[in-house]
Amino acid sequence: METLFWFRRDLRLFNNFALYDAIEQGAKHAVFYITPVQWQKHGVAAIQIDLLKRRLVYLGNLLAQHGITLHVLQADDYHCCVEQLTEFCVANQVKKVLANKEYEINEQQRDTQFVSMADKQGYSFYLYDGDVIAPPGTVTTKSGEMYKVFTPFKNEWLKQHQDSHFSFRAMPRTFTEIEWVAPDLLKSDNSSQKWPVDDESLSQIIQRFIDDKLMGYKESRDFPAIKGTSGLSPYLALGIVSTFQLITLVQQQYIDVLSSAKSNLFTWVNELVWREFYRHLLVAYPSLNRYQNFNEKYNAVKWRDDQADFIAWCEGKTGYPLVDAAMRQLKQTGWMHNRLRMVVASFLTKHLLIDWRKGERYFMNHLIDGDLASNNGGWQWAASTGCDAQPYFRIFNPITQSERFDPNGEFIRKYVPELGSVPDKQIHFPHKYLTSIGREADYWPAIVDHKAARERALDAFKV
Repeated sequence: METLFWFRRDLRLFNNFALYDAIEQGAKHAVFYITPVQWQKHGVAAIQIDLLKRRLVYLGNLLAQHGITLHVLQADDYHCCVEQLTEFCVANQVKKVLANKEYEINEQQRDTQFVSMADKQGYSFYLYDGDVIAPPGTVTTKSGEMYKVFTPFKNEWLKQHQDSHFSFRAMPRTFTEIEWVAPDLLKSDNSSQKWPVDDESLSQIIQRFIDDKLMGYKESRDFPAIKGTSGLSPYLALGIVSTFQLITLVQQQYIDVLSSAKSNLFTWVNELVWREFYRHLLVAYPSLNRYQNFNEKYNAVKWRDDQADFIAWCEGKTGYPLVDAAMRQLKQTGWMHNRLRMVVASFLTKHLLIDWRKGERYFMNHLIDGDLASNNGGWQWAASTGCDAQPYFRIFNPITQSERFDPNGEFIRKYVPELGSVPDKQIHFPHKYLTSIGREADYWPAIVDHKAARERALDAFKV
């Protein structure tokens, strides 16, 4: 065994250039490390771990069809992972290890440690930028600095790539098919069962979105009762699909998508560029990995430490139906509509004046698509503490957000069934109506008044 491929959050064969190079260099073995203690430190959701395990079972069998053995091993944390992988390489006479980069600080420290160990043992370690189109550090201002505003970052990103016509690289011819038995480490609790993990299903999901929903994405993406989004975020988070793959598939149907940045068609691709923006920020500003405010002036904000309000938010018992429906969706399904992520984050940080870090951690503990860069970026955007964040005085009104994006209460009724008989006009803030008909016990009164909460937040952020 001279060449080894190290899987991380890049659980795919298709369009995995680092893996292809490993195969061309003779790799017949790959490794993945389960790191339960590290996952616990990072707050990785149980449903995401289940999706990962199910995908690894599929991936192991897929690799076996190409003559490659996947070794699924366990190490408590990244330090133990490096030690054990070093021992594995020595025992199996590995001379070369290939892998895709992960940009979070603990992952970078792990790779730095492994480089040092590899040098001592006399083998090589090669890292690829397989999770992004533009590697961190390549989209900068003229003075070589990271952009602090998204739009100029996007413009420079497009300047570099709008004339590119991406295409898929064929997987190298591989070896005789072998047998592979999934280890006990990959036993699943099936909590992620609603999310398919096979490539055939994923290919159909992607193509249906491009064919049927992409053109109307801008108009439908903000309405949670409509399935107007791609639903691909869990697969992007684990590298089961890649940004390169998705943009390539869009280009096959809409060749000029990257040169049409002002069109409705580009709206979804714009979200993929946001994803890259947040990854670049993690590398350029390592303090973000440690949950520090990007905008340090907001370090002076005095957050409220109100556990009762925080629990009410977590449980979907705030008295604001859209907020409550969104939080229950998260708890029941492990996923939340993107518009609602903004609404509930604004509510926690502005209406309740509770530290965004508590909400960010809660999301990571429950989201099937949990991802540090995007989750941190989204929460700091909502809290006005982040890079290119909404101004502190922009405070979402959860009632008007509800009236605008769930006008008939269809989404609310799905997750707050106790409001099922409330008329459409009253469902967005129903307590007065329920009181008038003697049913005030059916639903919680609002835990905070919108106007008073807004004034309190403005006073707190003015510091």
